[in-house]
This record gives sequence, C-alpha cells and structure tokens, in this order.
Amino acid sequence: MPITPPYAAIFAVLFFLLSVRTLRLRRSLQIPVGDAGNPKTLRAMRVHSNFAEYVPLTLLLVSMPESVGGARASIHILCLTLLCGRLCHAYGVSQISEKFGYRVVGMALTFTALMGAALLILVTYSWRALG
Repeated sequence: MPITPPYAAIFAVLFFLLSVRTLRLRRSLQIPVGDAGNPKTLRAMRVHSNFAEYVPLTLLLVSMPESVGGARASIHILCLTLLCGRLCHAYGVSQISEKFGYRVVGMALTFTALMGAALLILVTYSWRALG
C-alpha cells in the first residue's frame, strides 16, 4: 500500500486549516487583500504561503523513490520530518511575539525532508543504474 497519499491528505487538511484561519482573520479585520500593515495578518499569510512553497515539492520528491520501491521506512521518516517541521514553523511564525526557536527548528526539519528526499532519489536511481 502506498505511503505518501495518506500524508498528502494530512497536509491538505493542514493547508485548508491555514487557509481558513487567514480568511477568517482578514474578514474579522475587514482586510480584503494583502495584510494592510497588520502584523497578525502578515504572519498568518506567511505561514500559509510558506507551507504552500515547501510542502508540494517535498511531497513530490518523497513520492518518487516510493514509486520505484524505495525504502518504506525512509518514506515514513521523511513525511514525518516534514510534518513536524511544518507544525513547528506554523506555531513559531504565528506568534506576534515570535518563538524564533520553533521557526528555526521548523525550517531545519523542512529542509531535512526536502534534501533527504532529493538524496534518496539520487541514491535510489544511482543504485539501480549500477546494479
């Protein structure tokens, strides 16, 4: 059974929740477009945007070695690393008094998943090419 689709569904739910949070905030502050200089709105928008910038590419990269029978444990580890990274980042950046450590850990975990997936692809394909 494929591993990546259930994680993709979890990420879709998180993306939806971040979207709704940003929309509700804009509506309550009567901000139709942009952040209107409101720091809380800007933070909500950046959490949402940053999620949209990193999650799709990382999930795509994770799914590639899985599609050729890559190590199942590695796929789970990469997906869980990405999930923890995105949750830490969202929490840290959402705070007006930012908890900078959460942001740093969140991005470090996100980059670990991104580069781990890229390396797994290179190793998987190199191994198959040589073998």
